[in-house]
Amino acid sequence: MPIDRLTRMPERDHTDRAHLDALLDTELVGTLATVSPDGEPWAVPIFFARDGDRVLVHGSTGAGALRLAASGAPVAFTVFALDALVVGHTTFESSANYRSAVLRGTMTRLDADAAASALDTLSDRLIPGRVAEVRPSNTRELAATQVLALPITAGFWLYKERQGQASDPDEPTDAWGGLVPRLITWGVPEPAPWTDADVPPSVRRFRPAPPA
Repeated sequence: MPIDRLTRMPERDHTDRAHLDALLDTELVGTLATVSPDGEPWAVPIFFARDGDRVLVHGSTGAGALRLAASGAPVAFTVFALDALVVGHTTFESSANYRSAVLRGTMTRLDADAAASALDTLSDRLIPGRVAEVRPSNTRELAATQVLALPITAGFWLYKERQGQASDPDEPTDAWGGLVPRLITWGVPEPAPWTDADVPPSVRRFRPAPPA
């Protein structure tokens, strides 16, 4: 079923594809949802990467939700980013600044060659540059992994966001109002006990050294 506009709070709707791409290129985790043949809902959080006009996900060949999606079952894929808490003059008037997207469609399972390339795309999305630092996936690893692609199709995605300050009170109040921004940073890399190697560039990029 196509989705292309909001019916509630339409001012939060953005039909510009650039908004959608920016969110998909910023976040790392989404939720893949479908319905099993017996009518039970199925939703799993999953790493993803946008690759042009499609979203790539991967997982074990034994993963039930991915097997169901690979069989052609309709799916919904959602991504959400919380940017700030909006503190209103009452709890009812409080809200959040956020960006969210819902994509619908059917997924395609990629064949071996396309899957290998897509896995590199996924890996470099999660840890940019890591693919060049380690050996390629071997035949056994590729055989144990399935990669699915969801097309980003006009009329089958919806992007919604709220940005801005707390709304002006419609009554006298002594309450404080404003924003509490949410900031996300990476911590200091922690080496595994089995490695003596220097921290590679792909990992150092997450937390650059402070200026001297």
